[in-house]
Amino acid sequence: MAEQRLLRFAPLVLCLSVAVHAWVLGDPADWGMIDLKVYWSLAPNVLADRLYAITMPFTADFPLPFTYPPFAAAVFLPLSALPWVVARVFWQVLSLVCLWWLVRTALVLLAARAGRPFDGTWSRRALLWTALFLWCEPVRKTLDFGQINLVLVAGVFAAVVAARQPMAGLGVGVGVGMKLTPGISVLYFLATRRFAAAAWSVVGFAATVALGFLVSAPDSWRYWFELLGAADRVGPVGSVINQSLRGALSRSLGHDVGMSWPWLLAVAVSAALTWFALRAAVRAGDTVAAVVVVQLFGLLVSPISWSHHWLWVIPLVLWLVHPLRGPALAAVWALAVGSDLITFLIDLQPSIWEIPRPWPLAVLGWVYPALALVTLALTPRLLRAEDRTALHKT
Repeated sequence: MAEQRLLRFAPLVLCLSVAVHAWVLGDPADWGMIDLKVYWSLAPNVLADRLYAITMPFTADFPLPFTYPPFAAAVFLPLSALPWVVARVFWQVLSLVCLWWLVRTALVLLAARAGRPFDGTWSRRALLWTALFLWCEPVRKTLDFGQINLVLVAGVFAAVVAARQPMAGLGVGVGVGMKLTPGISVLYFLATRRFAAAAWSVVGFAATVALGFLVSAPDSWRYWFELLGAADRVGPVGSVINQSLRGALSRSLGHDVGMSWPWLLAVAVSAALTWFALRAAVRAGDTVAAVVVVQLFGLLVSPISWSHHWLWVIPLVLWLVHPLRGPALAAVWALAVGSDLITFLIDLQPSIWEIPRPWPLAVLGWVYPALALVTLALTPRLLRAEDRTALHKT
């Protein structure tokens, strides 16, 4: 009953949340959105075969290059045709819509798993959760930087869970063509025996590579055969904003661990936990759990997982809450992403390039990867508990 009263005000809460967000941003002419400025400024260089030859000195730390495949630059060309102020406003609105779509997609799946229609109550829940998640750290950083994350994650999530396998695979393939990280989603297709979707994802990705070569063969050759895998070109591996295993281990050990034995051991542990969690999710037929498990594994093993890449925490928290599977774990995740801890740690580091940290800061810098490992470890138990509860009710 209390939830129903609260949900009646969900549209108003969302409007107020967006209004406060707009007030905090202030004049659009003053919005930084440095990553969007890279997309907007550098994408046209693909037409002159100079996409990776030019960097933009937007920060005092290092000039920012275009780090995505040439296909992504081609996709950004219409955005580059807009005036800079218009491009910023458009991207903010698009990102907010994608935040709502990400929440809605997760809730549609959770409602279906609960055997309930996605009715007005669930729609209002989507509005309320969107208003709340607007203020979590991965979303805030994505909006502040003008990052592609919300657009990409919302699109990939919708594609992965699509009923038609060609649509699911092509959607993921296009996502990989934009930014390589969605490639981990193929693991979900293989685990759920959606082999046609996996094959179509290869087709979709190959099409984006071919289109990239058509737009600029020199840039495509340079990206795929020279720049691919150069993590240091993307940014400082040891900065606390990098919440991958490699980043956390590097800060703890005082140097970039690369692919040395500490990283390999951490990846092996992550892979083992992912295997058990994914097997449990697939056996339970829990789509959201399976997708989130795969994406958490991708975030852990990627050389660079900026804190604003961790938007998959959103469907994770929703899965923990609807129904109430793991309230303690949900609360810890909410505290981690809602407290802006990463920004606090960024302010304490003397330089994004200085890797060693005092041990208290090094420990705090494990916040996302440590919680992800705990989540993977607990997922089979949470699913078994849910099965026992369902059996008891029957």
